[in-house]
Amino acid sequence: MKKGMWSLGILAIFFVLMSLIVPNAAQSEDTIKLGVTEPLSGTFKDIGTRYLEGVQYAAKVINEGGGLLGEKVQVIPIDSELKPDVATRKAQTVILKDNVKFFCGGTGSSVGEAMSQLAKRQNVIMFTYGMDAASMTGEKCNRNFFRPGGSTDGRSFAIAQMIVKKGFQKIGIIAQDYSFGHEAVDAFKKKLLQLNPKARTVAEIYHPLGTKDFAPYASQLIAAAPDVIFTPNWGNDLTLLLKQGRPMGLKAKVVSYYINDEVMIESLGDDNLILGDMGAEIYMVSIPTKKNEEFVQKFYKDEGHYPTWLRGKSYMAVMFWAEAVKKAGTTDVNKVIKAWEGLTYEGPAGTWTMRACDHQAQVPYWTAEIVKNNPFFKHAFVGPAVEVPAKDVEVPCDQTGCRMGQ
Repeated sequence: MKKGMWSLGILAIFFVLMSLIVPNAAQSEDTIKLGVTEPLSGTFKDIGTRYLEGVQYAAKVINEGGGLLGEKVQVIPIDSELKPDVATRKAQTVILKDNVKFFCGGTGSSVGEAMSQLAKRQNVIMFTYGMDAASMTGEKCNRNFFRPGGSTDGRSFAIAQMIVKKGFQKIGIIAQDYSFGHEAVDAFKKKLLQLNPKARTVAEIYHPLGTKDFAPYASQLIAAAPDVIFTPNWGNDLTLLLKQGRPMGLKAKVVSYYINDEVMIESLGDDNLILGDMGAEIYMVSIPTKKNEEFVQKFYKDEGHYPTWLRGKSYMAVMFWAEAVKKAGTTDVNKVIKAWEGLTYEGPAGTWTMRACDHQAQVPYWTAEIVKNNPFFKHAFVGPAVEVPAKDVEVPCDQTGCRMGQ
């Protein structure tokens, strides 16, 4: 009798435990988790934070519209500290602990390369909206990595076209000394030579990421006397180049990947340091399309500021990913991969198509010049954006170095 009562007691405890465990398990399955690897501390915190804001806004829009496959999108911020080993270690933890299947990020191609390899090992998906090194969808490509955004090839090609159209002949180059910087410069020089064999590089300078003193580099550029300066620099490295270089006599126009950074422009404290400089990006708030105007107005109404630059890029990438999940009808990684290949997304920046051969989205670029008067800020900012069609900056699949299907 006592034995029977003991058995019943054990069963009672078991059912109580199950009643506690099962709802928790069910609760863990009612969200689609998206890990966001960005530098949320340190020198480039501002860059990572703005990217994260775009992801969070996309999740908000998706969730307010009924969710994704009927489930809420839950954003999980991961401070990469701009270190590949830190990003992958933290991502590995949430994969094992929280069963996260999807990751994104925009800062640091070195971080992106490490996350790409982690995604392959763990069979999850990593996508980027700002890690632009072409090699990630080139010789380092893999089926678990997607780039719904631009690449060093595309952006450098767009900038080379702009420079040639402006008639510049003597080019000065300065870039950050890591994979992204070198790939951006290599692509630029390749396209420039094709478009204008008479153009020549009078300076080619590389510096460490996070440089504080640009005086030596500015002096080299001034001595070379270029007609224009090309730089793929971003964040504080672009700010200090202009802030320290201009007073020294660096007068040549600067054509940059990331000239439409309102935080950088405001931090200069003097519009004259940047007026007339130019840039090319996959997203600018001044894109003259109806979808973009509607997006900008709604974002401003909801958030109280504009979806400039990073916020717009990460927002669109997440919305594109969501379309792939919808098409797959499941969060099964293999099925989402298949669904995303060849998919087209019509967003604020035009038509984006995810190429199956290398998982590099084919996107238009938008060029603009920094002007004094604009409808967005009291300080200088980008003027009207002009489209460079995706076909004009395309790199054929057989020339990327990607061997994903082989």
